[in-house]
Amino acid sequence: MSFPLAEWIDSHAECHHNLGRSGMLGAVRHPLPTPAEVRDAEPELLQRELANSLHVGPDRVFLTHGATEANAWVALYLGRSPLGAGRRVRVCFPEYPPLVDIFRWAGFSTTVSPGSAAAAVISRPRNPEGILWSSDRLHEWVRGARAVVVDETFREFAGVPSVAARGERGWWATGSFTKFYAADDLRVGFVVAPEEEAAAFGRFHGLASDLVSPYSIAGARAALRDQERMRREIRAIVDRNVARWQRSVGGPVPVAPIAFDRSGENGDSLARRCLKASVLVCPGSLFGDPSGVRVCLTRRGFPSDLRAYLAVRGKAAENGRPSAGRPRRSARLRRG
Repeated sequence: MSFPLAEWIDSHAECHHNLGRSGMLGAVRHPLPTPAEVRDAEPELLQRELANSLHVGPDRVFLTHGATEANAWVALYLGRSPLGAGRRVRVCFPEYPPLVDIFRWAGFSTTVSPGSAAAAVISRPRNPEGILWSSDRLHEWVRGARAVVVDETFREFAGVPSVAARGERGWWATGSFTKFYAADDLRVGFVVAPEEEAAAFGRFHGLASDLVSPYSIAGARAALRDQERMRREIRAIVDRNVARWQRSVGGPVPVAPIAFDRSGENGDSLARRCLKASVLVCPGSLFGDPSGVRVCLTRRGFPSDLRAYLAVRGKAAENGRPSAGRPRRSARLRRG
């Protein structure tokens, strides 16, 4: 399966103003494990420490090589049995594309409609919008879904508890160390299964998955130990960048260092014009909503990058299209 979003970002990585990467890689550094920590790395210790940080039982936590793999294992596990409702999965666009695509690959059809569904999948905070739905809004949106899969890759930025801590029947949570912890070199993700599915999923996981490397296990444990220091450093960068974004563009305040900018211009068109000025943003069509672009607020050099982006974005007003500072809501679109 191809990953068009990653291909877009990687193929334009030479842009001088890179507003495409959503993690903190290059802005902060996670602690490196010592040789002794790598030698003595034990997956069970990381599982327990993750469980403690998520406020769940360790028997519900399963390690993977990243969040996308975690989502894939959950999709395949849920797809193994007749869940009814036409095997539909509910999605709210714009949405992180692999989260949707992996369920399609597993045999689910997507829907944006309320009502009965085999599953509902959602990123929290929302990727690409960077916003955090309230608990009431989330529960209303998933109503009628037999399973709920929440990708919490950006959860640490928001500083909120995992949905897994609620122990709700049928709710799954996934995450990784690549975004908040700037740990792209650590191939670690995880699944938190609902309590009633933990034993059965554990048997499936044991058959389907490979062991995570000792380096990644030791590095993830070191990152968890150092998370408060990292949080302070990250907040200094992200809060400044969010404040600049709000002053310049407005719209909902993101709690994760990403924002979906609906400037009034087609997102693909704006992204292509940005490339000509060596500014990288991600077209919203990759997320199922062509009305905007995703802009990442992760870099220390964001003030300069933002000025360059706004210089391109502002030309829309000169051509008679809506001007900056007035984001417009668009209808949710069915991707396909």
